[in-house]
Amino acid sequence: MYKSAVDHSRKEIVKRVEKEQQSVHDYASYVPIGNAAKKLNAWKKQGAEILYLTSRRIPNEIKQIKAVLKRHDFPEGKLLFRQKSEEYKDVAERIVPDILVEDDCESIGGIDEMTITYVRPEIKKRIKSVVVKEFGGIDNLPDLITDLANMN
Repeated sequence: MYKSAVDHSRKEIVKRVEKEQQSVHDYASYVPIGNAAKKLNAWKKQGAEILYLTSRRIPNEIKQIKAVLKRHDFPEGKLLFRQKSEEYKDVAERIVPDILVEDDCESIGGIDEMTITYVRPEIKKRIKSVVVKEFGGIDNLPDLITDLANMN
């Protein structure tokens, strides 16, 4: 999340994004929510392949996101982004992850903005979709990747 959101409630953070606060676009200063890096490192140690999907498309912004992941000790993993005419669903359909963890996109329109919403049904049935509250983090998700895969 953007750095100036630290120590604010999830509700306040969402409001700030909706108002397009300038710091939202300072990608180089982004910080993790809660213990996200620790959780992802634990999953990686259990054999999970970690792939990241960023909304950024401009090479310099993608580089900034990579630097943030490294600076905050996120596990190594490929950073994916949409190509010229791609939508998020196109990326998901190309890689077909076993599990797709994404937020509910509350500040930008909700379910209509989520990746899983538009994935073709025949591919969607192969992906375990896990939705978290925007800016709520992943700390409450299972520590065991097998438990994550079996969530209802």
